[in-house]
Amino acid sequence: MMVSISSYLMVALILFCVGLYGALTKRNAVIVLISIELMLNAVNINLVAFSKFGLHPGVTGQIFTLFTMTVAAAEVAVGLAILIALYRNKETVNVDEMDQMKR
Repeated sequence: MMVSISSYLMVALILFCVGLYGALTKRNAVIVLISIELMLNAVNINLVAFSKFGLHPGVTGQIFTLFTMTVAAAEVAVGLAILIALYRNKETVNVDEMDQMKR
């Protein structure tokens, strides 16, 4: 049984919407980072789906997906390092309490 491109796009849409909801409504910075990762994974699903079902099927989508995954891993590493530094100074990871750059 062949899975159509609309199935891939629907899964990506749901993932992106859940990630967007989490990034815009949650106060915990770790949850915001996880939500951004969900949105990037939705983009990866779209890239792979369009590389498989596009006008010129090839490996271009998979290459872009690997690049996106690398950028996402770097984003998580930098984001968690910033969160650890903020937690040491402010003793909180709530986004709405991190409104000043001074200690």
